[in-house]
Amino acid sequence: MNVTIFGTGYVGLVTGACLADGGHDVVCVDVDAVKVAMLNRGEVPIFEPGLNEVVGRNVRAGRLAFTTDAARGVAHGLFQFIAVGTPPGPDGASDLRYVYQVARTIGDAMDGHRVIVTKSTVPVGTTDRIRALVAERLATRGLDIPFQTVSNPEFLKEGAAVEDFMRPDRIVVGSEGREELELLRELYAPFNRNHNRLVAMGVRSAELTKYAANAMLAARISFMNEIANIAERVGADIEQVRIGVGSDPRIGYDFIYAGCGYGGSCFPKDVQSLERTAAGHDYDATLLRAVEAVNGRQKRLLFDKVSAHYGGDLAGKTLAIWGLAFKPNTDDMREAPSRVLIEALWAAGATVRAFDPVAGMEARRIWGDRPDLTLCDSAEEAVEGADALVIVTEWRMFRSPDFAMLRRGLREPVIFDGRNIYDPARIAAEGFTYYGIGRGDRLPVAVEASGARLG
Repeated sequence: MNVTIFGTGYVGLVTGACLADGGHDVVCVDVDAVKVAMLNRGEVPIFEPGLNEVVGRNVRAGRLAFTTDAARGVAHGLFQFIAVGTPPGPDGASDLRYVYQVARTIGDAMDGHRVIVTKSTVPVGTTDRIRALVAERLATRGLDIPFQTVSNPEFLKEGAAVEDFMRPDRIVVGSEGREELELLRELYAPFNRNHNRLVAMGVRSAELTKYAANAMLAARISFMNEIANIAERVGADIEQVRIGVGSDPRIGYDFIYAGCGYGGSCFPKDVQSLERTAAGHDYDATLLRAVEAVNGRQKRLLFDKVSAHYGGDLAGKTLAIWGLAFKPNTDDMREAPSRVLIEALWAAGATVRAFDPVAGMEARRIWGDRPDLTLCDSAEEAVEGADALVIVTEWRMFRSPDFAMLRRGLREPVIFDGRNIYDPARIAAEGFTYYGIGRGDRLPVAVEASGARLG
């Protein structure tokens, strides 16, 4: 089947490459000529495991092409996927200008039946607005061409997006008619073989499903971070609590790891956008505001711990930072906790030596060259001459460090663990001062203050 994807960002590129890998003929449209030239050479501008190979083999096979020519894209595909960015505006609401611009482009150029698929994460009602815009453009041209609009939200995890697309746990399709639903079922047939994963629903329900899913996951993270902050004050260990809570099959272990907050392009933006959507319909989404507030506070927690350790005086201190991306297996630093920490350290007069296996170039793009930032080529280099080490991203390579190397490199044996990847007892046995998240560091004090007795 012929498919056009508008937008070659994270969602559009993964969608286009994987559909081509399923045997479809895909053309991706983007306004960035440099990126388009790179992609036509089979080069991928983002880090995503497996994506290089998928793009490369399908470009070579002739099933995947990239262009800046929007008219070519509209002429090519029965399916017109809108996968452009919807960044948050100043008030947190989604900026839909690029989505609507693509809708107008399709309406101005289409010459036959099209199925217009909203892949971008958009507020409820956006697909209806897309339909109205396309109809307006066709009316202006004096044409009566059949088309349908469909909501088909993505559920891709950065770092596992190719696997998620190839083996989805659900394919949500929001449509108002049978014809477009069956066309989408045929399009996704290569990825829907073993058992039916396609979930059909109304357009607005599909749009809300995407927001609800991300808000639910963000809420689990913020809830566990709230419990971690309580645990730290009452002398409990959040890791033990996590195991006890997660063993309940109604809850499970996913997304209940305490840490220094969530980031990325989805959770922060989508929670804010859903809260603004609720406000626009005269509903105060108290829980969503709390999820957002807890996360904002959690992102400052590492800085607060570092500052408290040094008595509030960080001037002249050097901190080693392991991990810049908002999560492992990506170079995405959008809304990353590392950005909040590092910028707070700079404001307090500290300097930073940072290492991330893949996000170094992105960090340089964001911050440029500055005297208080050294982007290192290895974890070992980052700790050389630093006063303390801060773990911000739980890359696997950080989980079993060379403690002798750390003792040699650091001026003080101090570790701030923003992802609880270390066992406090093991770190203490190695001679380090350890600060985790919700690890009950003050247990003896809390017990004495409460008058409780052990044993």
